[in-house]
Amino acid sequence: MYTSQTFDVAIVGGGMVGLATAIGLAEANLKVVVIDASSTQAPSGEPKLRVSAINKASQQLLTNLGAWQYLDHSRVSPYQKMMVWDKDGMGKIEFDAHAISENHLGAIIENDAISFALAKRVSELTNITHIEQQKLQRVAFGEREAWLTLENGDNMSAALVIGADGANSWVRQQCQIPLTFWDYGHHAIVATVRTELPHDATARQAFLPDGPLAMLPLYEDNLCSIVWSTSPQHAEQLLALDDVTFGHALTAALDSRLGVCEVISERHAFPLRMRYARHFARHRLVLAGDAAHTVHPLAGQGVNLGFLDAASIIQTVTELHEQGKDIGEYRHLRALERWRKTEAMEMIATMEAFKRLFAGRNPVKKAIRDIGLSLVDNVAGLKTVFVRQAMGNKMTLPKLCRESISS
Repeated sequence: MYTSQTFDVAIVGGGMVGLATAIGLAEANLKVVVIDASSTQAPSGEPKLRVSAINKASQQLLTNLGAWQYLDHSRVSPYQKMMVWDKDGMGKIEFDAHAISENHLGAIIENDAISFALAKRVSELTNITHIEQQKLQRVAFGEREAWLTLENGDNMSAALVIGADGANSWVRQQCQIPLTFWDYGHHAIVATVRTELPHDATARQAFLPDGPLAMLPLYEDNLCSIVWSTSPQHAEQLLALDDVTFGHALTAALDSRLGVCEVISERHAFPLRMRYARHFARHRLVLAGDAAHTVHPLAGQGVNLGFLDAASIIQTVTELHEQGKDIGEYRHLRALERWRKTEAMEMIATMEAFKRLFAGRNPVKKAIRDIGLSLVDNVAGLKTVFVRQAMGNKMTLPKLCRESISS
């Protein structure tokens, strides 16, 4: 069915970033193929373990792409407040959406729910070919086009290949693009918990000596998703506990702010590593999302950074297409690469600074933390800047991430 087809853009990876990019390019009248090694299904039953904190810029992107309407809104949890505190200190900060005349700061949504909504929108666009449960076997880059071969033997060509196939990107490895990376020395434990007290549509993050613990409000009043980043040794000890004992440890870590916590799901842990590809673009190739960069989850900005990649790629490639330029020529992609590398590096540096500042029990760092958090919490203008940054409001936002896209 797909043998020897020619496309403008071939996207490898059918996750959130890949599907969002496909929709935006298709809406710009480009012929797109998405090669997806898995398949997309609507989540049901208990909440899935992998969730994302979608900020306002990402929500706007999903809205402008026509995907937001397809979310199962009974499984979407907007949050109005955010609380951050240092467990071993006096420092704390609280954000409230109403203080800056906003309805909410962001929304906690299962990754599968976002992917399903995007896939539903993809199915409406006739110039997207979405190939599921099929892996890419070979990719080769020529002067005027790239050639791709699937495991089933089908061949296709494209003017541009977008690698959006995750942190262990096959495309990045095949193209021998080196990585700058380091191990954060943390493992993240994820689980779903039921809390004695309602979460009050508030995202909470406690900075513990071994790493941050995030409590993300889900779509029921007493349901939260946790992301507990801690040392590998401590993570192993926590995973070895039975559910009741783990719930007690979680309750203590949160100073019982939500009462007794009860684990109602499996607990999974995975190592946290920073990755930064040396090249985000080459001739006929662009990397996006986790294929280009991964950051520490302590501020929940990984997926939002990926959606910024998608919106930036859509904007750049659309402009090149409208100008009649070769969308895969590297000299036309250099400005996009600089844009994305700069924002990714800023985020990586910020996360690393936060991680180091809040790590351990050093009394000097503890004093700096307390003063810094209290300063931000008590200076209205500074607090507004911080909360708007967390919501994704910045001067360099791509057009699709803004409320008005008429210009």
